[in-house]
Order: sequence, then structure tokens, then C-alpha cells
Amino acid sequence: MARLLLLRHGQSVWNAEHRWQGWADPPLSPLGEVQAAQAARWLATEGYRFGSVACSDLDRAQRTAGIIAAALGLAEPTVDPALRERDVGDWGGLTTAEIEQKWPEVLARWRAGLVDATPGGEAGPVFLDRLRHGLLRLAKAVGPAAAHGVVVITHGGSIRMLERAFGMEPCVVANLCGRWVSVVDGELFGGDRVVVTGLDAPPQLAAD
Repeated sequence: MARLLLLRHGQSVWNAEHRWQGWADPPLSPLGEVQAAQAARWLATEGYRFGSVACSDLDRAQRTAGIIAAALGLAEPTVDPALRERDVGDWGGLTTAEIEQKWPEVLARWRAGLVDATPGGEAGPVFLDRLRHGLLRLAKAVGPAAAHGVVVITHGGSIRMLERAFGMEPCVVANLCGRWVSVVDGELFGGDRVVVTGLDAPPQLAAD
């Protein structure tokens, strides 16, 4: 069995501006850099044992993962594009207010699961299949080190999509918070939520 701790990246500059990101690649904000260091200290003091760190290929995830790996004395993170955020298409770079103005009621319908994809964006089943393959590939690559756990720095939308697939109630995922996922016999299973305490920012509601 492999145990993966999926955490959302630190605050990005677009998070701070409440802009939807998707596959866009803004860097961490100065606060996001601090959050990553705070989360690393929290992980070290909570008694968890990790053998490696992995992340999506987007800069906000890679930078967060690099800070955590260095602080925990682990090797450079494994980078996998399959772990990146959902492509939000035409909504990328816009604020929620701008989206609601241009696409009246579509955002609420999408959040309720009544719309499968944002305009020009990635369909839910495609997104979920990509995430599943990435996590299963990671678990297989970890091999004997799986007993120590893997920190996986991904995105809020990725974590919420998996929660829906597990039959769990998806919720707002604050920066550097997330959920345990176990891989057993090639299947993914959702575990406990993890709320990293002592971070210097509230949950961000903009796209991840």
C-alpha cells in the first residue's frame, strides 16, 4: 500500500488577486513562499514519515514542493504534468466577478456539477482519468519506499475532483491543506482530510 498526502500549493500571485488559474502558470506570492516553509515545519513536527515529494509541473506546485523537500531533507521532487490543475479554458486569468458577468449562472451550475466543463476547458472525466493515472504511476514508482509516505503537491481542483470520485463531500481546500489518499492493488481510496495549522492566510476561493 502506498500512502500519498495530497496538499494544495502555497498561495500564488493570482490566488492573492482572486484570479482563476487552471493551466496558467503564475508563481507563488511572497506569502505562498512563507506558507510552504510553515507547512514543512508542521509536517516535521506532526510525526509523519515521508520518503519523497512529488508535484505537478506548474510553477506554484514545483516551488512549494521544492521548499518542502529541502526542509524535510528529501530528494528533489518528482514532477508529473498529470498532477496539474484542471484546464479552465476561457476562465483562466479572470476573477469570479468577471466570469459571472460574462457567463451568467454558468459558474453556479458548474460548481453544482451540472456543467461538465468550463467554456473551452477540460471535461471532468478527462481530468479525473489524468489524475488517477498520475497517482497510480507515482505509487508504482515509489515501490518499497511507500511505507514512508509521499507528499504530493497538487491543486485544489484536483483534490476536490478526487473527493467527488471517492463519494466524499468536496470542500474548499486552503493552501497547503488537503487529504490522504491510499493506493491498494491499483485502486485509489480517500482518507482523512489534513488541515495544516499556523499558516498566514485564509482559504482562497479562486481557482487553484
